[in-house]
Amino acid sequence: MSKTIIPHFALALLITFHLSLITSTAQTAREEIRKNHWLAGSNYLDYDRQLPDFNYTKAPKGYVPFYFSHYGRHGSRWLIGKDDYERVIRPMRKARMEGKLTREGQEILRKLEIFNKTTQKRLGDLTTVGERQHHGIGRRIAQHFPEIFVKTKGVHIDARSTTVNRCILSMVAECEELMAANPTARIHNDVSDALQYYLNQGWEGRVKEEGDKTGKARHEFGDKHTHPERLLTVLFNDQQWAHDSIRTKSFMRNLFEVAINMQSHDDAPYELADLFTEEEIYNQWRIQNAGWYVNYGHAPQTKGIMPFSQFNLLTNIIETADTCVRLGKTQATMRFGHEVCVLPLACLMELDSCGVVVENLDEVDLHWQNYKIFPMGCNIQLIFYKPKKARDFKSGATGDILVKALLNEREASLPVPTTMHPYYRWDDLRAYWKKKLNDFAKTKD
Repeated sequence: MSKTIIPHFALALLITFHLSLITSTAQTAREEIRKNHWLAGSNYLDYDRQLPDFNYTKAPKGYVPFYFSHYGRHGSRWLIGKDDYERVIRPMRKARMEGKLTREGQEILRKLEIFNKTTQKRLGDLTTVGERQHHGIGRRIAQHFPEIFVKTKGVHIDARSTTVNRCILSMVAECEELMAANPTARIHNDVSDALQYYLNQGWEGRVKEEGDKTGKARHEFGDKHTHPERLLTVLFNDQQWAHDSIRTKSFMRNLFEVAINMQSHDDAPYELADLFTEEEIYNQWRIQNAGWYVNYGHAPQTKGIMPFSQFNLLTNIIETADTCVRLGKTQATMRFGHEVCVLPLACLMELDSCGVVVENLDEVDLHWQNYKIFPMGCNIQLIFYKPKKARDFKSGATGDILVKALLNEREASLPVPTTMHPYYRWDDLRAYWKKKLNDFAKTKD
């Protein structure tokens, strides 16, 4: 396939960006996580823990928003795997039975067992924290773009979700806020397997093959940066027993996952995260960050093709926008799904530095931080603007249409030239994305 992953006009800027990160901001992620260790949760990060200041750039004079296009992930949830909690509790119960837990280990196990009761038949469900995130997002969407969501009588909002309950409930929470902001809104909700091909598209064909090839490298990277020795002394009073009886590195990673996802719950034992030192927290994040980058970013380790898992989703975004732009009517398209779509979609769209290429896994943390892209409730918003004195859009001429991108409600750069950032000509952006998709399609077989 073509290796043109980075826009040519921005290549020099990217090289400068790449070098400057090493020399001047190499500690950015480390410092951010030191100040807020919940960021190390990666895809478990509570959306509301890093809200922007919402100081948006005014639209160019004479332009008004008229179409809103969105893809958002569900909000915070319980862990999803059948064994995610038990695989931590089982070895600790075994240690308790054999008298191998320290006093602190006994207290940690007691808290885990109490919390585990709340997870019964709840795996993967949306939590109250997740519901609250989407109410906030929906409320702010209406506040920030009142021309679309508040002032337009009978505005049509097409909202679609994957068939997963947590996504459906997230859609409902946002739509409730949009209806509250404008009781005349005409909201159409749709949930169907027929929508899965673009709302929840996964790895296919060569994309899956490249991902499968990197399993060993990801595993080795994880082992290299997992050091459970200190943690074991906190929980177990017999280190030889611990090493003989427990897969210590896996145990540490699993316990960290449970602890860091406590931010997804109200009234949870948040202090479990305090079991880990700053360095351990950072290393556990680095493991996840590198893994997500290889699996979903423009990583050279996977030949830069992983973002194309969202080929159908970006195609749907473009084609739906084409229709709505031609109609020229004020309306919105809302889509709800998962982080495994938002992350590669942001990379495919090349929002900000999401499309950056990093050769060495040990340097990914310096250039690409997953918590900036896909916290719980993460979302990509495209807002389309037209001149107040708009021409007949049915003529098919769209040169006057501008678009702005928001990544998690922050203004984002797009991979085409502009003289009015963060606003870009839709024709330019559409042409760039279409070429990128078409070039990939030619190499699929």
